[in-house]
Amino acid sequence: MPLGRLILYVRDVEATIRFYEKHFGFKPHRQEGDRIVELLAPEGGANLMIHPAAKAQKMGQALVKLVFDVEHVEAFRARCVEKGLEFGPMHQADGCIFANAKDPSGNSISISSRAFRPKSGGDEPPPPEAVDQT
Repeated sequence: MPLGRLILYVRDVEATIRFYEKHFGFKPHRQEGDRIVELLAPEGGANLMIHPAAKAQKMGQALVKLVFDVEHVEAFRARCVEKGLEFGPMHQADGCIFANAKDPSGNSISISSRAFRPKSGGDEPPPPEAVDQT
């Protein structure tokens, strides 16, 4: 069963919508009478549901990070800087490159090439079993 939606509790709904629309291509979908704005993923994947946070909720305290699959992390990061989104330093680990940032409500986000790394270590089917020829 695929993951379809993630809810982000935010203080500034409109700033959050603009952020994900501008930097990641999400398209807002609003329904009359609904306080949640659903951001539709541009190329499939999970949609983001932008929900106004209650006054008692602390921003940026969840132990969740949104990771966006980006084949060319360095180039994407450079384009984001031009649009005003600053990522932290580039990191290299386990055959991929990634960088981290925060959205306007302090939620952790990351861009990562992990989905594009060469397959190895259990992702391939096992070799065929040897045939006993005795």
